Amino acid sequence: MKSELKNYSYIFLGSLSLSFGVVALFIPNALVTGGTSGMALLGHYIFKLPVGVLMMLINAPLLLLGTKYFGRHFTIRSIIAIGFTSLCIDVMVEFLHVKALSHDVILASIFGGIAIGIGLGFILSGHASAGGSTIIAKIVASKTSIKASSVMLFIDMLIIIAIAFISKNVDLALWSLVSIYITAKSVDMFLTRGPAKKVVHIVSSKIEELCSQIVLHLGKNGTIVQGDGIYAHENKRMIFLVVENRKVPLLKELIQKIDSEAFMVVMEASELLGRGH
Repeated sequence: MKSELKNYSYIFLGSLSLSFGVVALFIPNALVTGGTSGMALLGHYIFKLPVGVLMMLINAPLLLLGTKYFGRHFTIRSIIAIGFTSLCIDVMVEFLHVKALSHDVILASIFGGIAIGIGLGFILSGHASAGGSTIIAKIVASKTSIKASSVMLFIDMLIIIAIAFISKNVDLALWSLVSIYITAKSVDMFLTRGPAKKVVHIVSSKIEELCSQIVLHLGKNGTIVQGDGIYAHENKRMIFLVVENRKVPLLKELIQKIDSEAFMVVMEASELLGRGH
């Protein structure tokens, strides 16, 4: 219960930050962000429908489909995150009449990207998702050899191209692209305070259980290292992983559930060469 209250507190804070960035900075300057939130903003500019309503309409079927890929608890938290974000956006626009923080498109793209990135960081820390584009990417990746990250990049590029055609303003599209980049970097900095990937070492007495869960949730790349304790020379085993920043919270949760006595070291991955390990 304590863990879930913490998750929903993060989701609440993240939804407020994301909503404020969209309402006070993106909508007044006709900017878009990535994923399904970007699709909702595009729909708002074309059809003049409320952004929050469009977010729910776009994400609802994707989240129901995503139960198969992400699990029931993650899906429930994501539905609440998207529902609350959608509600906050429409309340801020229709009832609170939140005014534009800036009409300078450069400032809006930078600080809007930061606000949305912080919001997404909070929501991800609450073990939820703020959009269904990750579900689309996961499904495509499971059916083809295309990476999920490539699918998400393709979706974002389509949104950028669409805003360029709709607004007939290439500068606006380019600044939207800048905002997407700033959002991604803000999420990374919020979650792990560092670059895109981390090197993780895990020493545990439950290596086999950890490995099975890591393969299931994070991927197949990793190495088990054999060693001896420095004092009593007892046999020890260690898992060596390179993990994306956004997946570090999930890895911590898996380790805590399986072996609360495990020892984990997280380090910066300043340069990576080759494929897998």
